[in-house]
Amino acid sequence: MTTRGKGPWPAAAARISEILTPAGLHPSVVSWAQARPKAERWAIALSGGADSVALLLLLVGHFPGRLNRLVALHFDHRLRGAESTADARFCRRACAGLGVEFLGGRWVAGPGDRSEAEARKARFAFFDACMAARRIRVLWLGHQQDDVAETLLMRLARGSGTSGLSAPRPVHCLAWGKGGRERVHLRPLLGLKKAEIKAVLLKAGAPWREDSSNRKDAHFRNRLRRSVIPRWVRASERDALAGAALSRELLEEDDSALEAWVDSLACLGADGSLSLARLARRPRAVVRRALYRWILAQPKASTLSRQGFETLLSSVERGLPARHSLGRHGFAVIRGKRLKFERVRKTATSH
Repeated sequence: MTTRGKGPWPAAAARISEILTPAGLHPSVVSWAQARPKAERWAIALSGGADSVALLLLLVGHFPGRLNRLVALHFDHRLRGAESTADARFCRRACAGLGVEFLGGRWVAGPGDRSEAEARKARFAFFDACMAARRIRVLWLGHQQDDVAETLLMRLARGSGTSGLSAPRPVHCLAWGKGGRERVHLRPLLGLKKAEIKAVLLKAGAPWREDSSNRKDAHFRNRLRRSVIPRWVRASERDALAGAALSRELLEEDDSALEAWVDSLACLGADGSLSLARLARRPRAVVRRALYRWILAQPKASTLSRQGFETLLSSVERGLPARHSLGRHGFAVIRGKRLKFERVRKTATSH
């Protein structure tokens, strides 16, 4: 058991929970959390920045009975030298002051010129390992309205559909591990802006860490944050961040409706094939979603290019016999109004 230490942290947790009541957090997250078993363990991604510090204090303030079942996960990317080390030390001290278990990890591959995607992949690999070891299936994340706008613009640039544009979701359930168990990511701060969160922390007397790399334009997200979004907000002459958050909510509703529609068709057979008869004359968005599910269910299929997927989609819509390569392990084959994965047959070698 971790015991509370001295410092500003317990008082800050009490103060911030008075300022930000559950009514100020995302309602779907609050409803989900309040209905959970009291013995359930939770993890929180703690970077030391304003968002994650505010989230940690809110969890301690609003769920004091879960203090001994909460673990904070901090990943040092080792990209900012002494500053990164100081972030880890800050997070460890904050957790000690609050009586929260702290687990820290370091990126073995860093430092170096690493992409944002690589850094995220390494961070979540650390989270996965820690949560699997402790059988934790709930991860709290500090995303807020600014993150929603940034993610929306980033994904618009690469042509994402409703599934990608509805991220980050307040309650995100996803399959995890070999057994397909459900894991849940929770984001209760999506209704708040970064500036509002910092103002609350100042009122509560809670410190946080600033990431100096956010002042540089090395990553696409930073360029959006520093140059594009401020001009976009000014040009809109309205609360564009709140508008982006509302669009995300509406896109999530549309995406959930598409998922439910595909579920109702039951077009994936027990043998792993896809029934094209059940998809006949359905909207292209429904066929696209069903095909995407089918590809994900094929463990030996390689990742298709966008053009390759669109070609296969057209064949599925026509329903005529066809054969498309899915990498070196096999083919997508349409025969008898069903789409199946056929493995490459091994040819005998002569000696």
